[in-house]
Amino acid sequence: QVQLVESGGGLVQAGGSMRLSCAASGRTSSAYLRGWHRQAPGKEREFVASIRWSDGETNYRDSVKGRFTISRDNAKNTIYLQMNDLKPEDTAVYYCAAATPAAGTYIYWGQGVQVTALS
Repeated sequence: QVQLVESGGGLVQAGGSMRLSCAASGRTSSAYLRGWHRQAPGKEREFVASIRWSDGETNYRDSVKGRFTISRDNAKNTIYLQMNDLKPEDTAVYYCAAATPAAGTYIYWGQGVQVTALS
């Protein structure tokens, strides 16, 4: 089992910045891929960004490229999502997630944190 605990989030004016953190514990060696997803009211959960733990390779959804940066701190077993130039359409609950090779998909999820960008 892998436990994920997010922190950060809150209210910010459009154009502002915010950083989310996600600390992992438990059998973290199995969590080879970690990422952020988000879900806005009335919409399905969507992928935001991911980072491969072994080499730091990253991926982003097109709408956040150039504005969001995902990074990791190996020593702290933590990933971050730096969000700049936030837009109202970025408003959502953001979830940290981890995938294992055996599952081939994200199977561990954090509790979610609210991010609201005010227009």
